[in-house]
Amino acid sequence: MPPETAPLSLARGLLRQADSDAVMVRVLTADGGEGTTHSYRDLLRTALALAADLTGLARTLGRPARVGLLAENSPEWVAADLAALFAGAVEIPVPTAFTAQQAASLLESADLCLTDTAGSAALARWSTDTPDPVLPAGCPTTALDLPALLARPPAPHPPVPDHDAVVKVIHTSGTTSAPKGVQIRRHGLDALLTSLRTRTRPAIFERYLSIVPLSLLIEQVAGLYMPFLAGGSVSFLPPGTALVGTAADAAPRMLTLLRAARPTALVVPPTVAGLFLAVCDQQPAESVTERHRRIFGHDGPVFIACGGAPVPPEILQRLHAHGLTVHEGYGLSENSSVVSWNFPGEVRFGTVGRPLDHVHAELADDGELLIRSTSLFAGYTREDPSSVVVDDQGRLHTGDLAEIDDDGYLRITGRKKNLVITAGGRNVAPEWVEARYRELGFVREAAVIADGLDDVHGLFVIDAALDPDTARGRITEFGRRRLSGIERAAVVHLMSEDDPAYATCFTVTGRPRRDVIRHHVLGPAPATAAASPSNQNKEKA
Repeated sequence: MPPETAPLSLARGLLRQADSDAVMVRVLTADGGEGTTHSYRDLLRTALALAADLTGLARTLGRPARVGLLAENSPEWVAADLAALFAGAVEIPVPTAFTAQQAASLLESADLCLTDTAGSAALARWSTDTPDPVLPAGCPTTALDLPALLARPPAPHPPVPDHDAVVKVIHTSGTTSAPKGVQIRRHGLDALLTSLRTRTRPAIFERYLSIVPLSLLIEQVAGLYMPFLAGGSVSFLPPGTALVGTAADAAPRMLTLLRAARPTALVVPPTVAGLFLAVCDQQPAESVTERHRRIFGHDGPVFIACGGAPVPPEILQRLHAHGLTVHEGYGLSENSSVVSWNFPGEVRFGTVGRPLDHVHAELADDGELLIRSTSLFAGYTREDPSSVVVDDQGRLHTGDLAEIDDDGYLRITGRKKNLVITAGGRNVAPEWVEARYRELGFVREAAVIADGLDDVHGLFVIDAALDPDTARGRITEFGRRRLSGIERAAVVHLMSEDDPAYATCFTVTGRPRRDVIRHHVLGPAPATAAASPSNQNKEKA
């Protein structure tokens, strides 16, 4: 079947599946089996019942309801998300891993908060963490009860709004402890999905495996909307299983479930690409088909997409030689997620692909990437110095430094604001340096700190099974061989991948939280921290 090219409405596209008995959502069991399944017919009926409640709330308010969604990746999350879409509500998804203060900053304007079991537990936890309320005054919570919603008489399909409006508020980090909310437009989301569907075949999304939080917009786009518009399904990890990026050991444990999930597509953070390479290297002589069966439980192919921090081209090329192609892309919430992607048959390693059809990319004089797009956001809920701007020509100033080759492929070279200057007055582009260090297979993540310092400091998250002295020696030798004296880490700090601080120093998509890392590496340590692995394992190279 050729890719769809006609402009689409996400809501209308989903409602076309309302009479299908095909599996829409499955939840894996802890032993890797297929546990519960939900058909399109039942889950969309559930969503429509909830949408009727949200529509009634909007009539009472005299405006679209603002609905907080506090849930893990679950059928409840899907039902609530689609209900908000059908009702024309403004959805505010909140990660359960947030602190009470972060959650409160996002939910400050909510009229209602929908929760699943994990969301209710998060609210209870936050209530003991702070005396201040997380929800605004007068904002009730409603537990998502799918059987009760399904038992109601069928609700009529609502009229799908044609006008543009804000439909989501997606969190993004800034320079303060309170996350900014990026306001996503209905027409912007539709434009993005239309563009993605022109570049992919529906079969790619036949069976998607969701391993990162649905509070990330890219996971909603790639993990829910693309599969559902193609009539495919999404599989969730067993209830209570940590999602990748939320716990130190989540990624290795996820690998054990791949065979049972039999995915045809998944979005992974960069650290998982390195884990895939290690799994491939275990049996280098097997055929590509045998490798797909061993890892993914079927003959293939599997569309593995990756974004966030860059994956070293050497790792991508080695994976490709093993028959596993990782498709790097680039996006930001301010463009409703995806800007560019390497699609099957159009892969150029070391780049993030070509811009989508509805996106125009150009470079400013200083190399900053500027984009024009019909999927741009409607502004922030709050501003801070990290906010990006749209100029009077409609160009979004991304803050990313880039190159564009003759064929239109983008190469992201760093962050404009991350370019650091050492105490000796030398410039260091940290992203490039970090990508080089990640070529070492045992390095899960890397971050360099140099601004105003005499020496470049590097924090390296390493394989928990590797001896720290061995790791330090290999990192030091790699820096001497592959990097200049200005760039390489003169002071090496080690952190084991099972250190809880891993999840606080890096985002789910592998981007360093540089202020947190700087304090972790250089700031005054509490007395109990002196014996921790991350503080013991530092040495000047």
